[in-house]
Amino acid sequence: MNPSPTFALLAPRLPIFGCSVYDLNWDGALSFVNELANLPVGQAHVTFLNANNANIMLADREFREVLGRSIVLPDGVGLDIASHLLNGEKFVANLNGTDFVPALLTYMVTPRRIGLIGGSPEVLAAATAGFQRHAPWHRFIPVSDGFFDKGDCTEMLAALDAAELDILLVGMGTPLQEKWVDSNIRPEHARVVMSVGALFDFASGRVPRAPSWLRSIRAEWAYRLWLEPERLWRRYILGIPVFLYHVLRHKLSERKDLPGGSGRRHPAGGTKA
Repeated sequence: MNPSPTFALLAPRLPIFGCSVYDLNWDGALSFVNELANLPVGQAHVTFLNANNANIMLADREFREVLGRSIVLPDGVGLDIASHLLNGEKFVANLNGTDFVPALLTYMVTPRRIGLIGGSPEVLAAATAGFQRHAPWHRFIPVSDGFFDKGDCTEMLAALDAAELDILLVGMGTPLQEKWVDSNIRPEHARVVMSVGALFDFASGRVPRAPSWLRSIRAEWAYRLWLEPERLWRRYILGIPVFLYHVLRHKLSERKDLPGGSGRRHPAGGTKA
């Protein structure tokens, strides 16, 4: 599932709780993933780390190991706070999946076959149609909603084989989607696989985006909490203090033995404190 070693060395990264997170600007990240899709062999799993996912990672060893085999991009102001305190610098850009994936679809000028897995049947159909309008030179294929048998994926994998995809978008929620991709999806299914969380809900129009001014100050999480308080209050009201506790704990303990080390990881593979 890992990308080419050359790409891994070229892309700078910053460690968050031992997870190596790619530190790229928008142009660099779009070009990077586009080039991964152009590779003739291998496969890359692209996912996004935010404060909630970081909390899960610290409690779930299997999820942490999956992230270690993935291309992890930074999502949200929480990652900036953590990196500023732990590494002495923020991430160059906020590459949240809700904005990054549609931008990537526009950036890719070569027509691609792009599959979707996840969501309810209605959300999947609406998201597929929305993406097709957004980037009509690609072909979007609704492979399956998210309610298939996770224990027996024989029919699902056969459908993926038949679809002959270049890119696969999987939206089943963290950490289920990342673990499922890592265990089941292989290079013959798609060259690039992206775990996209709730993206299909936004792409389908089921969940509206926050006003632009809220997005500009990176506070869309507050808007989502306002829209769905019963579903999201644990993630934000409880999760944010837990995340900040972990940041302070790691800062105070100065644990140098975590995977990924400390300090910024540069293209040549070196670090600086």
